[in-house]
Order: sequence, then structure tokens, then C-alpha cells
Amino acid sequence: MSVLSKSSEDYLEAIYELAGEENKPVRSVDIAEKLGVSRPSVNNALNVLKKEQMVVQEPYGAISLTCQGVLYGQSIYGRHTTLFDFLHKVLGVEPERAEEEACEIEHTISEDTVRRWREYTEKQLRNAE
Repeated sequence: MSVLSKSSEDYLEAIYELAGEENKPVRSVDIAEKLGVSRPSVNNALNVLKKEQMVVQEPYGAISLTCQGVLYGQSIYGRHTTLFDFLHKVLGVEPERAEEEACEIEHTISEDTVRRWREYTEKQLRNAE
């Protein structure tokens, strides 16, 4: 799997979240709104993601994740939710700050470390019940 920049990962994660489990097509305006960026910024990011074969887009139309895009997006989203849950639910960090910090950490953490972190977080949350 290719390695994307932090910015490209953020766009891919946003598309993954908007597309949902069904991987439904999304619109560039929805991506712009979700990330608080301009439509030209979305178009630039989409060009990178298309080149990396993470997304496909009909001319001026809907955007869909490729199989590779789904897997990569799922990985980023999983890292993010694991980190957010740990920071917010285990450590008690306020949600806004936990969200920001999870977004920063998700780009540098290895899959092995996040797997271990997820197991630890799940164990802590089970024990807290």
C-alpha cells in the first residue's frame, strides 16, 4: 500500500467517513464542507488520490473509493477512533482536544502499535463498566 501525505490521508479519511459502510459516492462539496476547505483544495487533493488509485471520479461527478482506497481509509479511520477513544474515554481529555490530537497522532503511529493500543483501550473500557 502506498504511503500518502498527512493532508492526503485527511482527505481520504473524510471521503471514507462520508461514503459510509456502503461506500456510497460522495460529492466534492461535501468533502469541502466536512474539512472546512475550498472546492479547489478538494480538487487538488482528489487529483493526488486519483493518481494513487485511491478514488475514482466521473467528470465533475461523484467520487468513489477504490478497493485500495477503502482499505487505506478504513485503516486511517480505525487509528483515529482508537486514539480518540483512548484520549477521551480512558484519559478524560475533552472531546475537541482529543479529536485534534488523535488527528495528529494517527498519521505517525504504526499499525502494530495502534493494534496494541486498541486492545489496551478496549480492556480498560471493559474494566470500567
